[in-house]
Parts: sequence; structure tokens; C-alpha cells
Amino acid sequence: MRRYDLDWLRVIVFGLLIFYHVGMFFVPWDFHIKNNVTYHWLVYPMAFINQWRLPILFVISGMGTYYALSKRTGRQFAWERIKRLFIPLVFGMLLIVPPQVYIERIAKGQFHGNYFSYWPSEAFQGIYPEGNLSWHHLWFLPYLLLFSLVLIPAFLYLRKHDNNRLIRWVKKLVSKPLSLYLFIIPLYLIESLVEPFFPVTHALIGDWFAIANYIFLFFYGFLLISVKETFWKTVETNRRLFLYLGLIGFALWLSEIIIFEDSIWRHFTEAFLKEFNLWSWILTLFGYASRYLNKPSKTLSYANQAVYPFYILHQSVMLIIAYYLMDLSWGFLPKSGVMIVVTFGGSWLIYEFFIRRIHLIWPLFGLKKKLKVQPQTTNQ
Repeated sequence: MRRYDLDWLRVIVFGLLIFYHVGMFFVPWDFHIKNNVTYHWLVYPMAFINQWRLPILFVISGMGTYYALSKRTGRQFAWERIKRLFIPLVFGMLLIVPPQVYIERIAKGQFHGNYFSYWPSEAFQGIYPEGNLSWHHLWFLPYLLLFSLVLIPAFLYLRKHDNNRLIRWVKKLVSKPLSLYLFIIPLYLIESLVEPFFPVTHALIGDWFAIANYIFLFFYGFLLISVKETFWKTVETNRRLFLYLGLIGFALWLSEIIIFEDSIWRHFTEAFLKEFNLWSWILTLFGYASRYLNKPSKTLSYANQAVYPFYILHQSVMLIIAYYLMDLSWGFLPKSGVMIVVTFGGSWLIYEFFIRRIHLIWPLFGLKKKLKVQPQTTNQ
């Protein structure tokens, strides 16, 4: 049976990504270009979202892999992943991402001239950040492709032997709400022992902490969906418990960062609180989505098809409008409001009146051969 709540969560989390990237323009963190005024108070809601937004996407992707392998061989699945991840990645690096790097270069006085004097002659010179060739926000695609291909043998074994010792152990584990927190042990060890030596770069090569962290979350998604209703019953029944634990975890994590100075003790406790917090919110979101969102709708059918093109397009649209707003004297609300409306609206216009209507370019945006109007009954 298709889990419509997973489709809704995927759409919602990718929608939050647009708000998050708009926030990056205003928050005092490193980003491609910055507003002329940054707002320290924005750090707190941004930090809250940042804890779980990427982890839950990798978990959902692992769950989707379980369904994809139900009707494909390993070779068919690998080819399907290459078509839907690698082709949009290459297309994005050639045409979608270059305007972002161009905006950054002219905003920082590193290039002078119009866009067509930059692309293609300068756009592919060297590797970003020293050079200009980059995948920027599309970094999610090569990581997901790597995990999908590397784990095919393990996933095929688990699909074929669906009552093996590991699945039986996971099924027993997830039947109790607090036992679900045993899943954070590997994540904690990676966070506390690997992250200090390999900070996140999103460059894939040498990005060992991000690879180790996200591949575990991807694998967790496959395991959790493998035990079927046992997992969904636990998270739905205990959704309020996970919500309360998430609120407590975020409050403790934030308090430690604000109150205590850097030390070995703080590093290890902060790593634990971070993993406890993000896992609590992942379980919370799964629980509430299972309770309220596991149903089809025409809105979901449309959004589920549009979300991938939106993801590919949004940051280029956003940075272009941000460049023209960055030095204006407007406050946070009018600037952020314009950026959100134009980013959503611009991405929708390109999708609805260009991408959706020209079938030949669907593969460039990861769309399947046939857009479905009616809700599907099986997961792809």
C-alpha cells in the first residue's frame, strides 16, 4: 500500500527548504550572498529546522527505495536511479546552478560583465569555491545516488529474506517507543568521533562525516519501512510523547550551546542532544503524518510531481531576486516576503507553463515518462 503521508512529508520538507534558504540570506551564517543587515534572532528557528530537515529526507528516501525495489531488479533500480538523479544533476550543473555562482561573483566584485560573458566561457573554470563549477544546492542528488547504488546488495538481500534476524530484531525494537532511540547510537558515535575531523563540505570527495551520517539514515528508512505497520503503529500512538521529547531535547541542546563554553565535555553532550533532538522530531513528524496525512488528494498528486522541479529551480530563482534586494533599505519582513512569493511563484510558473507541458525535457528534471493526474495506489 502506498504511504501518502510519506509523499506529504516529502512535499512539506522540500517546501520548508525554500523558507530555509530564504532565511540563509538573512541569518549571520555563511551563504553565497548576504543581505545588508543580518538578524541574530533568526538563528534559533533556523537551527531548529536545520536539525532534522535533511535527516528526515534521507530516511524518507530509504523508505521509498523499499517500494522501488518491490517491482524492479537491482539492475533496473540502478538504471532508474541514474536516470532520475544523475541526469538532473548534470543538467543542473550546466544550466541551473551557473546563475547562482554568477550572482555571487558579481555581488562580491569577483566578476564584471553580463551573464553571457560569464556563461559558458567562465562558468566551468575550476571547482567552486575557488573556481566556478559547482552543484550547490543539488549536492543531495550525488549523495543519494551513491547510497542507492552502494546499498543495492544489502537491500536486495533484505527484500528477499524479509524474515531474517535483523528484520525480526528491528520489528521487536520498534514495537516499544523508547527502544526506537537505540537507533541514535551509531549517529551519536559518528557525530562525536567523526564530525570533528571531517566537517561537512557537500563536496562528496572526503566528506566522510556527511557520508557516514546520511547513509545510516538512508539505511534506517529502509529498515523501518520493512517492518511495515509495527513502526507506523508505534509512532502514531506515541506521537505526543515524541513531540514532548523533541521539545525537551531542543531546549536542552540550545541551552547548552548558549550557556556552556567549548570543551570536550560540551562536545560529547552536545552531540548526544543533537541526535536525540533530531530523532525525536523525525519520529514526531512520522507519527503526526501517519495520523492525519495518510490519504490521497489531487493537491498531493500535483505537488508530488512538482516537488522535484521546484527543488532544482528554487535556489536560482531566489538568489536572482535576492541580488536585487540585498542593498535596499527595506526591513526583514518585506524583503523575505518578496523573496518567498517570487521564489515559489517563479518556480511554479516555470514548472506549470514550461516543464510540465514539454514532455521531452521531463528527464532533465527527474520526472517520469507519464505525469499522473489521479493519486497512485502503489509506490514507485
